[in-house]
Amino acid sequence: MKSINPHSGRLIRSYDTQDDTQIDRQLAMAAAAFDDWRRSGFADRASLMKRASGILRERRQQLAELMADEMGKVVRDGIAEIEKCAGCCDYYADNAERFLTRQTIPTDAEDSYIAFDPLGPVLAIMPWNFPFWQVFRFAAPALMAGNVGVLKHASNVTGCSLAIQDIFRAAGFPQHAFSSLLIESANVERVIRHPAIKAVTLTGSTPAGRSVASIAGAELKKTVLELGGSDAYLVLDDADLDAAVDLCVKSRLINGGQSCIAAKRFIVDKKLRPQFERAYVERFARIRHGDPRDDSSDIGPMARIDLRDQIHQQVEQSLREGASLLMGGKVPAGEGAYYPPTVLGNVKPGVVAFDEEIFGPVAAIIEADDEDHAIELANQSPFGLGAALFTRDKARADRIARRIEAGSVFINAFVKSDVRLPFGGVKQSGYGRELSWFGIQEFVNVKTVYHAKSQAASAAHASSSQPE
Repeated sequence: MKSINPHSGRLIRSYDTQDDTQIDRQLAMAAAAFDDWRRSGFADRASLMKRASGILRERRQQLAELMADEMGKVVRDGIAEIEKCAGCCDYYADNAERFLTRQTIPTDAEDSYIAFDPLGPVLAIMPWNFPFWQVFRFAAPALMAGNVGVLKHASNVTGCSLAIQDIFRAAGFPQHAFSSLLIESANVERVIRHPAIKAVTLTGSTPAGRSVASIAGAELKKTVLELGGSDAYLVLDDADLDAAVDLCVKSRLINGGQSCIAAKRFIVDKKLRPQFERAYVERFARIRHGDPRDDSSDIGPMARIDLRDQIHQQVEQSLREGASLLMGGKVPAGEGAYYPPTVLGNVKPGVVAFDEEIFGPVAAIIEADDEDHAIELANQSPFGLGAALFTRDKARADRIARRIEAGSVFINAFVKSDVRLPFGGVKQSGYGRELSWFGIQEFVNVKTVYHAKSQAASAAHASSSQPE
């Protein structure tokens, strides 16, 4: 496997992949580590997780630079990502015991309760776009619940994968409580089917989700899937236009547009569409793209040349299908996987920019006749990860939010993940939830324990209940 700098195109490092024997040995050690780790107490787990949080903060600059080199994230955004990971560790260290405390349920039993037991080694198949955050939002709750983690990261961020493994070990976690597999995608099926693996979580594309779900389903292993998105942002006729444009631009350019929950489709009421379009293009034109290690850059390159080329193909296909090019849309000369901020107008259903996820800095502006038409257009997508809407009327916003087919709806704000709130999608954006108490309960056995009353107690109860 190779890590290639998307800014310069130069090789960073090559890594040897593990063979079947090495994979089997690592999974066996993960299973053995689980037998011990599951018996640890919440206080001990929390102490180690707090140490991991501290190490993340101590290393944030070098980890952000590693992300810049491996996948092109601007350094200041990488620092923010590491801080978010540290906050996730703190959150689950502080709250896991409360989230998983046994719950007594009154029944006819002497005692009946719900317990939350860990499942075992959980395989995490993670993408390159947020190479630390995607992993920690799985790992922190999974480890705090008593599971162990096995990571198969995207091959172009292998350095990040090994850095995460090192963070957990430096924090004092048992050696195989969290480990990184260095394998190609062709070996993933073998790992999913391995008896040591008890559950799988994937963040990635919808085709990858289908493949993983089918394999894990055949093995009757629990899965959580966070897949693609084509988030709709509805700008209604009573929106604060300046605020809406500002937030829409920011959301489209999160991580250079390489985010499942970045804004993709801007559905604007026809009364505001011309003004919105002009303001959006004006602000997009100010964006500076360049070396992710340069503080003056707003966005860096795309993560790989092939991904940049795919974006350009989608833009060209959208233009052939009737969209108009308002700015950008040209592959720049020179080295690096760069693609300019691009705005497409006159986008309608049936156009690639409407129907597909474009994973880069490309905005699609869509005109809606009215509120109902905007909702119809928002839901006319196979995806359902996030959505946002802009209106000055709170009651109207709450009413519309319930009609949007998405895992989250943000009002007068851009969509983001927050460790305190459940995160996930519907339709082809996947199923299951990460973060919050929902996330930590995805990979536990929700176990009913029922203690029958003793015969003596039952007899006494029966006698006392007889009429006099």
